[in-house]
Amino acid sequence: MEPIRQTGPVTGAVERARDAFARRDWKAALAGLTDAARDGPLDAGDHERMAVCAYLIGDDETTERAWESAHRAALEAGDHATAARCAFWLAMCLMLRGHTARARGWLTRAEREVEAAGHECATAGYVLVPAFLGALDHGDAATANDLALRVTEIAARVDDADLRAFGTLAHGQALVALGDVAGGTSRFDEVMVSVTADEVGPITSGIVYCAVILECMQLFDLPRASEWTDALSTWCDSQPDLVPYRGQCLVHRSQLQQSTGAWRDAMRSAVAARARLVDPPHPALGFAHYQEAELHRLVGAFDESEAAYREASLHGHDPMPGLALLELARGDATAAAASIRRALLEAGGTARPAVLSAAVEILRADGDAAGARAAAEELAEIAASHASEVLGAMAAHARGVMLAMDGELPSALASLRAAATAWQSLRMPYESARTAVALGLACAALGDGRSAALELDRARRTFEALGATPDLQRLDALAAGRPDDTHPDALLSAREREVLAHVAAGETNREIAEALVISQHTVGRHLENIFAKLGVSSRAAATSYAYEHDLL
Repeated sequence: MEPIRQTGPVTGAVERARDAFARRDWKAALAGLTDAARDGPLDAGDHERMAVCAYLIGDDETTERAWESAHRAALEAGDHATAARCAFWLAMCLMLRGHTARARGWLTRAEREVEAAGHECATAGYVLVPAFLGALDHGDAATANDLALRVTEIAARVDDADLRAFGTLAHGQALVALGDVAGGTSRFDEVMVSVTADEVGPITSGIVYCAVILECMQLFDLPRASEWTDALSTWCDSQPDLVPYRGQCLVHRSQLQQSTGAWRDAMRSAVAARARLVDPPHPALGFAHYQEAELHRLVGAFDESEAAYREASLHGHDPMPGLALLELARGDATAAAASIRRALLEAGGTARPAVLSAAVEILRADGDAAGARAAAEELAEIAASHASEVLGAMAAHARGVMLAMDGELPSALASLRAAATAWQSLRMPYESARTAVALGLACAALGDGRSAALELDRARRTFEALGATPDLQRLDALAAGRPDDTHPDALLSAREREVLAHVAAGETNREIAEALVISQHTVGRHLENIFAKLGVSSRAAATSYAYEHDLL
């Protein structure tokens, strides 16, 4: 944003308000300027200050009125460049709130005032931003890239730091859309340096930050998103009145907090996002409800979770895979499997990895080994085509549990260890604990009770710290030596249950191998695992245990 000019008569009240603005005491500045406006008309610059202050403390209605007043005052003064700037920022604020038609109207005014200015001003670049976003939304990355470069060129000619930030951000987004992820993220880092170095205005800082976080989340680049979030916290802490995170950005902040184990903070952010997005209803409102539902599910508040998933659906956000995982947590693996199979038919883009990961867990629990294996393989293919450590860890975990299900325990351990190392590096405690449970079960299947106990104890400590009640209940079930209702295959994999069913029917290893299209050697290895997990030493004892504990 171009520097706000100080023109017109300056009273003591106005001077104090401007001083508060310079100190970033947004509430005091807004109150002072509001009082000063009662004593006489303010100039365009002071109305701009009012608009900025109101925006930063979350008073959207006052923001809009102040931009309108600033625009009108600039026109009365014959300052078309300032009028253009005020019209653009009003259009941007309306656009961010979902008032598309009004935003277009003010954008048209901004374009008209740019022409009337008679010289190149920063707004000539600002008005290209909506066109850039339109090209990006329609998949025209080449046009978007050209527009981004034009914005950057204008910013350099008029020496406007905020416009330069928009141009750098837009160039990064265009590069990502063109497939140059490394080049795009480099631009994101560059523009975030300008934000954290306090080189751009506060409104631009918030918009740029939220856009960068959105891009990082879509790239599954949680480390970069978390690092810039932490860096920006210092900037925000110096302005206690600031409402820096808005809309979808606030939901992503909740996701980042969840990933680091700060679940209470994540819930507060999700609730705040929902409250912020409800009036007028924002496209991300359903997303906020979904995030709230996820957090309720993880702590075992199932009724609250179901209600939030329903609200997410009502507001246009697909409640999968969370709702399917909730059905599984409630013990209805059949319903969960039906839900996730439907989701697999529709989910695409950045939503698909989470659906595939959930499908591995749910379809295994429902006994659909082939479906679970196919989901794990597709997840591995997606991870291989991305540089995301998060996707790599998700795929390694899924691959590990499937290898364990198939009795390939040494390979399963290697894959699960890789996932565990990645989760630790990413500082994602819940995912790390879930992988520790899988490692513990694999160690137990190999007869290594001591290592199994260490892994399961590590998982328990993390679940307790997080308040992950459903996961703690599963560990209690495992400690009692029985599969829990949520995970009926907690002791035996789906393949091992198949083998056990054939054993109970009196079939030999050769007959089982022919029926399951596997080698006799693999059948023998499955039997060894079954005996170890059930604590028995013969086929007859395994059959008896299976009938007594309802495993068939």
